[in-house]
Amino acid sequence: MTWQLRRAHEADLAAIMHLETSIFENDAWSPPMMARDLGDPACYYLVAFPPDDPDNIEAYAGLLAPQGATEGDIQTIAVADSARGHGLGHTLMQALISEARKRGARLVFLEVRADNPSAQRLYDRLGFVEVGVRRGYYQPDNVDAIVMRLNIPELESMLTVPESAVPTSAENP
Repeated sequence: MTWQLRRAHEADLAAIMHLETSIFENDAWSPPMMARDLGDPACYYLVAFPPDDPDNIEAYAGLLAPQGATEGDIQTIAVADSARGHGLGHTLMQALISEARKRGARLVFLEVRADNPSAQRLYDRLGFVEVGVRRGYYQPDNVDAIVMRLNIPELESMLTVPESAVPTSAENP
């Protein structure tokens, strides 16, 4: 299956929050938190949809990486159950890593739930390594967060972003 990616806008908030609350039932971000990130120039959020159905947002992902900063942070990534298993999470992550590199980041961090082995495998395949654990980070479930880091210079030769994963300049202000 192919996906189209574009930069997320505040108009996408309802669709993003629908995914957010259905996927992260117990620890979803609030609409004001998500809206703040969508409007923050230091953040870069993408949404994914089938090419023939641009209103059907099936996934989103966000990066915090101020221009010129040496570090970035994957804020969130969510893929609808119906869209899993087709490489969409991988495509979104590649696009965020590419954007982090363009903004000057040489390290990218993320946290992943200790009880989410499929996400951990994705991050391992992308070159992230475990650097720590935050005990009881995800509340109210009291689930640990595994902190992972990616060294971008080591990955540059391996990172290829599919053309469909790069928003057009009109979509990427």
